[in-house]
Amino acid sequence: MAFTIGSVSALVIGIACTWLRMDRDRAMYPVVMIVIAFLYTLFAVMGGSAHALVQELAVGAVFIVLAIAGFKSSLWFVVVALAAHGVFDFLHPYLYDNPGVPAWWPVFCSAYDIVAAAYLAWLITTHKTSARSAP
Repeated sequence: MAFTIGSVSALVIGIACTWLRMDRDRAMYPVVMIVIAFLYTLFAVMGGSAHALVQELAVGAVFIVLAIAGFKSSLWFVVVALAAHGVFDFLHPYLYDNPGVPAWWPVFCSAYDIVAAAYLAWLITTHKTSARSAP
């Protein structure tokens, strides 16, 4: 169920943002990626685990750097970050323990991230948004 809800959520949000023209500003998907990167950090704080907090901050920093690179140069970096975060979500329960993460979250977020990455890739390849930043 979490997989379906995550997938449908990403698709509905992506289509709504395109229809409302909220994604005409190329900052939208990098900002979404930055927020996604911080959610596990939030869960670490909620779970009261300093060890998990340090781990989540380190991993989150990688995704934030990719989001910034995507904003500054090419949104393809954001596509890669979203897809990679989807894989990370899937593997998260096997990598380390974060007591604040809801049991359903990794599957939900993995589905969301992968569908969002695919949707952004579709926007770029169909020229509905530009991958490159303005000079």
